[in-house]
Amino acid sequence: MAGLSDIEWTDATWNPIAGCSMVSPGCTNCYAMRMAARLQAMDHPSYRGTTRKSGGRPVWTGKVKLVKQALSIPLRWKKPRKIFVNSMSDLFQDGVPPAFIAEVWNTMTAADQHVYQILTKRPENMKRIVESLNLKVAPHIWLGTSVESEKCIERVSTLRSTPAAVRFISFEPLLGPVGPVDLSGIHWAIVGGESGPGSRPIEQSWVDQIKTQCRKNDTAFFFKQWGGTNKKAAGREYRGRTWDEYPREPAP
Repeated sequence: MAGLSDIEWTDATWNPIAGCSMVSPGCTNCYAMRMAARLQAMDHPSYRGTTRKSGGRPVWTGKVKLVKQALSIPLRWKKPRKIFVNSMSDLFQDGVPPAFIAEVWNTMTAADQHVYQILTKRPENMKRIVESLNLKVAPHIWLGTSVESEKCIERVSTLRSTPAAVRFISFEPLLGPVGPVDLSGIHWAIVGGESGPGSRPIEQSWVDQIKTQCRKNDTAFFFKQWGGTNKKAAGREYRGRTWDEYPREPAP
């Protein structure tokens, strides 16, 4: 599973890992779970056994597969792209061997014409592995974490203490207020409501809080969507316009 993407803040996706596990409320309606279930039903070899039915809907089984044949894909893309790494999974979940993460890193280091956007709900694992393997986090490798509400706010401080040239937070799906979150040392914030079946609502006041902190800390602000069962109808405008800011290019 790799190729051009319609995710608003990236150009392409690259998935050297298949399968995942649920770790917090933001995982409940995960689009990747639904997609993995469809791929499993089509007998896609990378997704066999990665989901099961529970309460009439697919959920992760926790089975993780290393898709080694996908490791070379970014090397074949000559035109520079922003690449969302593991859009269908989490590179830093417990079942991924650090040695395989090092292989992923080797590809990103070699294919440095691209920008890699790595997003995890397990920033403590990311920090530990990056530091223990002494992985070089070059300016084209961006490290991020997901924060869906104030209950997950500790992920921000963990990310801030992780070596990186660019750090970002995805406040998506935003399920509650995050309060006066400290965004110092955070270069980019993506904000979005949940979409799809059973999506939970977002409130503008929650977005306002994050936008205020972005301006206070000189953090780029990207508003992805309001979400809902028809995200296209709900649109992307916030306070009368779209917000597609990106972090400034760090010095190499």
